[in-house]
Amino acid sequence: MANTPQQRKRVRIASRQRLENLRYKSSIKTMFRRLKTSVASGDTDVAKQVATTLSATIDKAAAHNAIHKNNAARKKSAVDRLINTL
Repeated sequence: MANTPQQRKRVRIASRQRLENLRYKSSIKTMFRRLKTSVASGDTDVAKQVATTLSATIDKAAAHNAIHKNNAARKKSAVDRLINTL
């Protein structure tokens, strides 16, 4: 239990940051599913559009420390591999 005002503030900040990190991670997973389905169906225009937004989201998540930079690099590499299969 937080006893001082600073500890209470840190609890509030940490909960807000946790939710923001969760939003980043969830949106990355959702976009990966969209990318995989569009690649499987052969829809190149949608796949390229989703890939660009996914790469930008991954970069933003890494910049805000929601995911580790090596994890971001691995995910972007997976995006490139999927796009190159088209």
